[in-house]
Amino acid sequence: MSGDSIRDERLRKLELLNAAGMDVYPARTARNTSNIVFLDTFEELTKSAKHVILAGRILSRRGQGGIMFADVNDGTGKVQIVLQENEMDAVLFKLFADTVDIGDFIEVKGKAYTTKRGEKSLLASEWRMLAKSLAPIPDQWFGLKDEEKILRERYLDILLNPEVKAMFERRSKFWQSAREFLLERGFYEAETPVIETSPGGADARPFQTHHNALDIDVYLRISLELWLKRLLIAGFPKVFEIGRIFRNEGQSREHLQDYTQLETYEAYSDMQNGMRFAQDLYRHIVNEVYGKYTFEIGDHTVDFAEEWPLIDFVDVIEKEFGINALECSDDDAIRAARDAKVLTESDDNKARAIDSLWKSIRKKISGPAFLVNVPVYLEPLAKRAAENPAVVERFQIILAGSEMGKGFSELNDPIDQRDRFEEQQKMRDAGDDEAQRLDEEYVKAMEYGMPPAFGFGVSERLFSFLENRPAHEAQIFPLLRPKSD
Repeated sequence: MSGDSIRDERLRKLELLNAAGMDVYPARTARNTSNIVFLDTFEELTKSAKHVILAGRILSRRGQGGIMFADVNDGTGKVQIVLQENEMDAVLFKLFADTVDIGDFIEVKGKAYTTKRGEKSLLASEWRMLAKSLAPIPDQWFGLKDEEKILRERYLDILLNPEVKAMFERRSKFWQSAREFLLERGFYEAETPVIETSPGGADARPFQTHHNALDIDVYLRISLELWLKRLLIAGFPKVFEIGRIFRNEGQSREHLQDYTQLETYEAYSDMQNGMRFAQDLYRHIVNEVYGKYTFEIGDHTVDFAEEWPLIDFVDVIEKEFGINALECSDDDAIRAARDAKVLTESDDNKARAIDSLWKSIRKKISGPAFLVNVPVYLEPLAKRAAENPAVVERFQIILAGSEMGKGFSELNDPIDQRDRFEEQQKMRDAGDDEAQRLDEEYVKAMEYGMPPAFGFGVSERLFSFLENRPAHEAQIFPLLRPKSD
């Protein structure tokens, strides 16, 4: 039967329900217990012969004649419903047989009942429709190879695939465990603006739109950083936010344009303390969510319980490519990237070329490890190292060949900050649309005084890596192009 024919048949059944005086889409249900509670208290309910009312979606139907069975799932568990003609109104029994399909939501009143096969069930005395489904749940969903269809109809994927549902339950626990870790350590959870007049805090291309009421162009935020650091200036010693950020860039297995990010800032701390903080945070998350420390991610085996080594950025670049990332010229860096066959279209300056060289090395590192001693020209917001002002007090966590979190001693010198913003603005004016803008308002805030601090950020990419899935598969409803006819 075609999809249109099935829909027509279900509409006919809907009319039968209406003709019988049954509200097909009622606003309320009399449900008084969940399926999981029903099953957990089944022995007690059997002894008391107490009537209970369950509700949920029918996932299967079978039987004929004077007895029918249906499996009903309410999201907490599945319960078998038994309908016997001699145990309920004959008209209501026949209406069930004539109108109820897999996918419908129903409410059932009855008593706890054990079948001859020993299955815990509900023996129905009454039922009513809660929502008639007009489209059938696919019989052949499992093994479906059309990735776009799976993602576009993710609600069916979650409904029919317990592993997918469990993944999104872990995703919720992932962020909850991070939040609990921070709240237990005295952090204040903030909500900062999503719409900005000047996007900052990262090297990224923003989404731009027009604010009609104010008649100005605005941007979706590309980072949480600059607003949260204003809160340090305001006197909060520890702040964090778990929020959505938006970057109008390319899409890949690891990168999406809108995703959830965690950023934390702690006054009177620094990069050295921050490495211990980040290590504890990651270990807490993986233990709470997965109950283990070792993961297989792509071609890498990662053990969070092991000690995390330090990788010196300048040393590893020089060892691999024979070029000093601190002393080389733009031409030398571009030439080295070209010789290494890692040159990209944006490698038209020293910073981009050196970054491409590093990324070719990074792919081979399993980690977890800390990347340190990054040149100041690659990080405009971190404090310079006292022992070597050419590098910053910044680390990145390297995991399974990728960067999976970044932390640094925050720059709190407004004069140095302005100089670095101006260098970034020059790069932007020269055509690098991912370079950062000069943010006058942020510099002004810094001039009132900002305490020494440590900042750290990690995105939902960590979750997708722990799941060993592409980033878009680990999002519950990833952005897709509108479906063409």
